[in-house]
Amino acid sequence: MNLSQYKKIEISKNPGVYFFKKGNDILYIGKATNLAHRTHSYFQKNLMESRGPLIVKMVQDTTSIEYQETDSALEALILESYLIKQHAPVYNTKEKDNKSYNYVVITNELFPRIFTVRQRVLNTLESKKETQPLYTFGPFPNGKQLVIALRIIRKIFPFYGKKTEQNHSAEFYKQLGLVPGSTDKKAQKQYRENIEYIATFFKGKKKNLIKTLEKRMMELAKELKFEQANIIKRQIASLHHIHDIALLQHDFDEKPYLQNFRMEAYDIAHMQGDAMVGVMVVYSGTEIDNREHRVFTIQSVDNSNDVAALYETISRRLRHTEWAYPQVIIVDGGIAQKRIIEKALREYKLSIPVVAVVKDDKHKARELLGQKKIIEKYHRKIVALNAESHRFAIKQHKRKRDKNFLK
Repeated sequence: MNLSQYKKIEISKNPGVYFFKKGNDILYIGKATNLAHRTHSYFQKNLMESRGPLIVKMVQDTTSIEYQETDSALEALILESYLIKQHAPVYNTKEKDNKSYNYVVITNELFPRIFTVRQRVLNTLESKKETQPLYTFGPFPNGKQLVIALRIIRKIFPFYGKKTEQNHSAEFYKQLGLVPGSTDKKAQKQYRENIEYIATFFKGKKKNLIKTLEKRMMELAKELKFEQANIIKRQIASLHHIHDIALLQHDFDEKPYLQNFRMEAYDIAHMQGDAMVGVMVVYSGTEIDNREHRVFTIQSVDNSNDVAALYETISRRLRHTEWAYPQVIIVDGGIAQKRIIEKALREYKLSIPVVAVVKDDKHKARELLGQKKIIEKYHRKIVALNAESHRFAIKQHKRKRDKNFLK
């Protein structure tokens, strides 16, 4: 499909889920707060640079685009997960690049807990009878969005989260309103009902859930239990107005999707040339995404030549044409590091702005070298991503050094 063909399609500006299809086959499923804006972003001229060749091919293979509206961005996230699991579109799997998806787990306990896990952790839980979940929901492509979604749901239906190393008592969680007391049978019953309400919501059955709550509210009112009935009334109101909650102000903002904005930062770490690694860290337009971090064990340099090691790192990265190209590249260092990155980009016939972060003697950002407009617009993000690349490089260097020591 091309832009002129796309313009013939009338697409809603409401939240929902969209489908790229080839004939009757679903190629890709995505979510959006604004379906029209989000789908239009696939027909920008810089799609190759912003999303990579995989998504370009998907768009070329597409013969039609369909969509399904939802009442809120939160419901779009849940519907997207349900439909990906149901249809397993080929490009959703490929775009994930074999990274682990996120899942919501509801444990099978007296007071079920609700928390997120990755696929590998879910496999471990499901493999043992004593830890098999009561419910699981997923896959969810974006972990941070899922955490925000659970915070919103928790405000409507309180629940107990994942166990931590801190030894909090049941009374502590009771004070938070997240779990009932061990002797409060009515509260325990209400807690279990809330868990079932949450499960119903994650099954994409909000209308059924509201009907159940309305029926329960009327029953409580007839029993003159007005305080409990009022709690349910507020829950119903919250479900009707999910789109007014702060999720839209976080990762569901459509602007990053329109820009498809990606920054990559690079750094080198070693000890006098020993255990040398190069790293790439990524800002995805909404967050620093550690799932995209990459480590390169330096092979061509056996001394303390950071510039040469950086050239190897960026060259090896650019060979991965299946990875989306960034709009900005950040490098830790000065003019020499900046120039070696630009040299590698020219060799691959790419034009991507490079910003070098010059440090002071305390390793704090002293000066940024690069295009003034980019530095002014993204100064805070550039410094933050550079700091993340340094942290990640040191961590990976220490890991490699310790591994070498044990050999």
